[in-house]
Amino acid sequence: MNYTFHWQPVLRALPDIMQGALVTLQIAVLSMLIGVVLAVVLAVAGKSRFASVRFAAATWIEVARNTPALLQIYMAYFGLGSLGIHMGSFAALLAGITFNNAGYMAETFRGGLRAIPGTQMRAARSLGMGPVQGFRLIIFPQLMRVSFYPMTNQMVWSILLTSLGVVVGLNSDLTGVTQDFNVKTFRTFEFFVAAAVLYYALAKIVIIASRLLAWRLFRY
Repeated sequence: MNYTFHWQPVLRALPDIMQGALVTLQIAVLSMLIGVVLAVVLAVAGKSRFASVRFAAATWIEVARNTPALLQIYMAYFGLGSLGIHMGSFAALLAGITFNNAGYMAETFRGGLRAIPGTQMRAARSLGMGPVQGFRLIIFPQLMRVSFYPMTNQMVWSILLTSLGVVVGLNSDLTGVTQDFNVKTFRTFEFFVAAAVLYYALAKIVIIASRLLAWRLFRY
């Protein structure tokens, strides 16, 4: 092996790479925030008395969980474009990851709802709360507690999924910036090792932050 390592280009490019890491984190956080809202809707829709609503929710979940995330991002970028709905690379990546997150977390929330006794809602109704108020004040906080750690795993998964943005032309995230510098310098190993370290660091930061947050929120 006669490969000579040159880390100087990586060090010079580090500010741009760190900026790409921030874009990666931004996409992951946005996809989780929107995904949680959609997942709650899907989980509740799965228990609807209307068959059409249950079918629509089940279809979303099945497609999101049983097709490749790359295909979902392609459909947002190329598929919707063929229908006249044009998205930029950032929006298509965000839409694809959000679609994926919503499908996975909907199943997590469905399990969480089943873990909450039905007597909780009946008790809320006996106190004069309506269905929406009872869900918001009684059921939803318990659901978040039950589902918190699976949501942490999904957040880490979202960070890693952002690396697929390069296939739809996104060059502002961590993988996109890394690929640009790789093309300019041909230091493939060095730049992608740096990117891997940053992805690992972002994942560990999310895990540590979630543990601290869980300790703060769920001590009692």
